[in-house]
Amino acid sequence: MLSAKSLFQEILDDDASFRLFCSIAAGGESQGGWENGRISALVPAGLRELAPKVARHGADEDKHGRIFNALLKQRGLEPVAVPYETDYTLLLERQGIGLAHDRLSREEPLTERDVIVYLAHSRVTEQRASEQMRLLLKHFAGHPTLGRAVKMISRDEDNHLAYCHEELLRFARAGHGRTIQSVLRECAHAEIRVYRDVSLAVMSHMGHLLRWPRAKAAVLAAGIHAMYAYERLVGWRRMVSLEQPTLRDALGGQAVPESEFA
Repeated sequence: MLSAKSLFQEILDDDASFRLFCSIAAGGESQGGWENGRISALVPAGLRELAPKVARHGADEDKHGRIFNALLKQRGLEPVAVPYETDYTLLLERQGIGLAHDRLSREEPLTERDVIVYLAHSRVTEQRASEQMRLLLKHFAGHPTLGRAVKMISRDEDNHLAYCHEELLRFARAGHGRTIQSVLRECAHAEIRVYRDVSLAVMSHMGHLLRWPRAKAAVLAAGIHAMYAYERLVGWRRMVSLEQPTLRDALGGQAVPESEFA
C-alpha cells in the first residue's frame, strides 16, 4: 500500500535517496540560517528587541542543517549537490518572496516593512515546515536513527511558527494589519506553487534513484497535483490566518544545542 510512511521508509532505506533527501534538507536549513543571521544584524534601531529572536531563529536553522549532515555522516555518506529544481528556498527567492539575498548582503538597515515581509514569509514557510515535521514525527518518533532528530526539529519548527504569529499580531495591533494580510496572501499563493514544483522535482529524482515503475510515479505526481488544487482553492487560508499562540515568547530563550541529538 502506498502511504506517506511507506514512501519515506523506502527513501530512508536506500543510501542514494537518503543522501539526496538529507542534502536537500540540510541545504535549505543552512540557507535559512544565513538569511536569519543577516536579518538579525540589519534589524532597524526601532525594532532592536526583535534581533535576538531573529538570531535564535537563525541558530535553530543552522542547527537543523548540521543535524541532517550528521545523519548522513552516521551512514558514512557525504552530501550531494542539490539540484536547482529541488531548491525550495532558492526558488521562493526567485519568485520575489521574502527578502532578496542581494538586499541582505548590503550593510544597510532594513525598514519596518522589510521586517513585516520577513515575518510574513516566515509565517507561511514555517507552517509548511511544521506540518512536514509533524508528519515525520507521527511515523518516525520512535525510529532508532531519526527519532531524536525529528523530535528536536519538530519542536523548533512549532516554536518558529508561534513566534511568527505573535510578532505579526504585534505589528497588526500597531496598525499594519492590511499590509500583513496582503503580504501573507502573496507569499502563500507563491509558496503553494513552488512547493508543488519542488515536490514534483524531488519525486522525479527519487523515482529515478529507486527505479519506480511509471504507474507508481504517475500516482505520486497525481497526488501532488491534487494537493496543489486543494491548496489553491482553500488550503492556502491556513497559511494566512493569525492566532495568539499558546506558547508565548517561543524564541525568547537560548537555542537548544544539537548535542542533545548527537
